[in-house]
Amino acid sequence: MRLFAALVPPDEVLDEIERAIAPHVGQVPGLRWPDRSTWHITLGFFGEVPEGVLPELEIRLARAVRRHTALDLAFSGFGAFSSLRRAKVFWAGVAGDTITPLAGSVRAGARRAGADQTDEKRFHPHLTLARAKTETDLRPLAESLSGFSGSPWRAETVRLVRSHPGPRVRYESLAEWALAPAERG
Repeated sequence: MRLFAALVPPDEVLDEIERAIAPHVGQVPGLRWPDRSTWHITLGFFGEVPEGVLPELEIRLARAVRRHTALDLAFSGFGAFSSLRRAKVFWAGVAGDTITPLAGSVRAGARRAGADQTDEKRFHPHLTLARAKTETDLRPLAESLSGFSGSPWRAETVRLVRSHPGPRVRYESLAEWALAPAERG
């Protein structure tokens, strides 16, 4: 089964992003905008994981998550991979507490559990909003959204998600763990 671990922002925060991008959806040739139900911030992509690995993976991820506190985050800025000029993925950036240590722990726990295809790319927290099959210049799109700044939110849980590929990708939450409480500031 194809698995990943993610933070899922609250609906009211996703509403803000959806309102910001709404005038642009369908306006950029070649850019596909996935369904909002697939929006998440990936902490670790594990690829194809044998079903027998799942119990150990859940134990390791639960341990990894418990070692980190809830995160205060906000969406800020838009960008693209590999660049705005030659984009294949358009995303909203994440500001606030650093997510990198949590992502590192989640990925390490997955490797120890036997999820051998754990993604080793440098971690860059983002919310994927659109994809293109060929490189596309998205500088005008990013510029038109430059004034956007999302409301702050607290990430309090990490989910283990199964991806069901197909013409319409579907995600299934398999488990969820609470981050340690953070002091309210």
